[in-house]
Amino acid sequence: MNMIHTTPDVAAQSRLPQSPTNPSPKRNRPIRLANTKGLDREQWLAVRQQGIGGSDAAAAVGLNPYQSMLELWMIKTGREQPDADPQMDVLQSDDSHPMYWGKVLEPIVAQHYQSRTGHKVRRINATLQHPDIPWMIANVDYRVSGSPDVAILECKTAGEFGARLWNEGVPYYIQIQVQHQLAVTGEQAADVAVLICGQRLKIYRIHRDDGIIASLIELEREFWHYVETDTPPPADGSDSAQQALQRLYPRDSGLVIDWQDNEVLSAAFDALLEVRTELEACQQQEDALKQRIQQAMGDASQAVFARGAVSWKRSKDSISLDSKRLLKDQPQLLEQYGVTREGSRRFVIQAKPSTGSLSP
Repeated sequence: MNMIHTTPDVAAQSRLPQSPTNPSPKRNRPIRLANTKGLDREQWLAVRQQGIGGSDAAAAVGLNPYQSMLELWMIKTGREQPDADPQMDVLQSDDSHPMYWGKVLEPIVAQHYQSRTGHKVRRINATLQHPDIPWMIANVDYRVSGSPDVAILECKTAGEFGARLWNEGVPYYIQIQVQHQLAVTGEQAADVAVLICGQRLKIYRIHRDDGIIASLIELEREFWHYVETDTPPPADGSDSAQQALQRLYPRDSGLVIDWQDNEVLSAAFDALLEVRTELEACQQQEDALKQRIQQAMGDASQAVFARGAVSWKRSKDSISLDSKRLLKDQPQLLEQYGVTREGSRRFVIQAKPSTGSLSP
């Protein structure tokens, strides 16, 4: 039985405005920017830096849960390289990385898509470029033939942790990727085939939405302006942004900046103090509630409630090395086996005495 699911509109889960999908006029074909078959890593990176790809799109508009705009900006400006390299030979990759298995299983997903739908698919070994917007590029997995309704196939895999993101259809950041691909190629619809936990194949159809694409182009244009002007985009509070800031500014200069008369940043600092005070109060309340339950449990291992459960178990004893004592008895070992651990910057909050002292 052929089962192709429709998926909720990405606009309902993002800051992209929702609009009705209208029949689209005939569009120019995309430009074949580069043949990706046989590219080495440096060549592949050079192509990727020429624009925003489909897998970049959600991060470029601030809607990727795993990558911030700031981290993507550092990659596009050449300050760092992407973690995963889809062009690298999978046999030379780390088989513990999810990208490894995604690459290995991709042709299997495509093969079963063909069996399930009866549509033929062909691998596209090229980076495509929007005919009118040069910084808008895309690498499409497969082209679908034999169907008047769909032209693109995007293959995905989801493990035990990622599977929950597919419970209600295609995750919104992947919907953005597909809308970006439809914008570049000028096509009307794409299928997303996902293999969940290695045993369940689901196929979703995503139709082109010109309203979403128009908004996506404008937001991506804003991001690309940051790249062209070498201006860091604003951090968004994510772990990705925090790590990017540490890499962007790894060392301090010793300079002291007086921002007492800067209304904008002073307001941000005041708000930060208030938030930290609220967090401390919440932490104290959490600790008190935990201790209340622990005291009631006594030596019990677990307590069950209507809405969940708690456990309070002793971990196994372990043996650790007393490194201080060892180095005291045999100091020459530090010279033989010592390694330098690079320091990192710490952000410490110091309130004036009248407000109270706050620290991380």
